[in-house]
Amino acid sequence: MKVENMKNSRGNKVVNQFIIEGAVIQTPHDTYMGRAFQSYRSVIALIAFECGNTGNCHQVFLDAETWNYSVTTSRHRNQFLGETTKETQKKIDNGEYILADLN
Repeated sequence: MKVENMKNSRGNKVVNQFIIEGAVIQTPHDTYMGRAFQSYRSVIALIAFECGNTGNCHQVFLDAETWNYSVTTSRHRNQFLGETTKETQKKIDNGEYILADLN
């Protein structure tokens, strides 16, 4: 696992905002590994690239409690996912993104 500070649009490190390569989460159905965004001590999102049991390994998980916690968290989550909050909400609503307990 590799942890680095997220960088802003000018390439400077952002305090308390992290990208985790090789992050792992477990759900009742599978174990997923991928790239995660962490704000302070909370994992906000995981883009899964590998899984243990199921065939649908390319999945995005958002923490149900913290995915839209604050303006700052949302700005950095948007940067991580490459989309707006409105686009993220639409993907949650249509089931493309999964809300889960990531913490």
